[in-house]
Amino acid sequence: MTLRIHFGTLLLSTLIALALWGMAHGTSSIERSIDVPVVFHQVADDIVITGQSASAVNVRVLGSRAALRNLSAMTVEYPVVLRDAQPGPAVFEVDESRIDMPRGARVVSRSPSRLEITLEGKGRKQLKVRPDLEGDAAEGHIISRIEVEPTRIWLTGAHSEVIQLSEVVTEPIDVEGATKSFEKEVRISVGSDHVWQEEAGPVVVRVQVDALPQESEEAGAEAPGTES
Repeated sequence: MTLRIHFGTLLLSTLIALALWGMAHGTSSIERSIDVPVVFHQVADDIVITGQSASAVNVRVLGSRAALRNLSAMTVEYPVVLRDAQPGPAVFEVDESRIDMPRGARVVSRSPSRLEITLEGKGRKQLKVRPDLEGDAAEGHIISRIEVEPTRIWLTGAHSEVIQLSEVVTEPIDVEGATKSFEKEVRISVGSDHVWQEEAGPVVVRVQVDALPQESEEAGAEAPGTES
């Protein structure tokens, strides 16, 4: 009987200890550093973001282990509303209260403390498409014709960058060793992160490859019956 009592007491003590250990580790506060991406909202149709000092805000979060586990499962962002923004530089103080945190967690520090953004008015321009061919046709062949469809496309984006463009170029098209005509869908290369194609999609490039006429084996020989 005494052995049973001691065994029961030992089991109960163990269960209580495990429960207290779990409670302590579940409620004790710890810190964790996370990068919160900056996301812009309500950007006006005639405005382009051409520069930003940081793409994410690094925050240190204090909270229980359970709260930080919940945080890991959340999609967190730092929102910046640009509804009334005008072209030019803009500075926004980082307000950590805008970052949604789970219950039991809070932001204790953030870096940077401000975001600097450059905004520019939007422009558009229609430009000719130039195919970028790499290599040469096979020996005895020639590229006789190149067609592009569409021949011109509309670009839009930051005004200062759009107006400087005189044409757009396709991605490279390999014609090395070609012996027959072909067509290929390719994308264009604008060369700027702040300018884009209005109607996204590839262009079609048709390359005509012809065989060169072969020279006659009799060329240069004397005509039959000609006296020397």
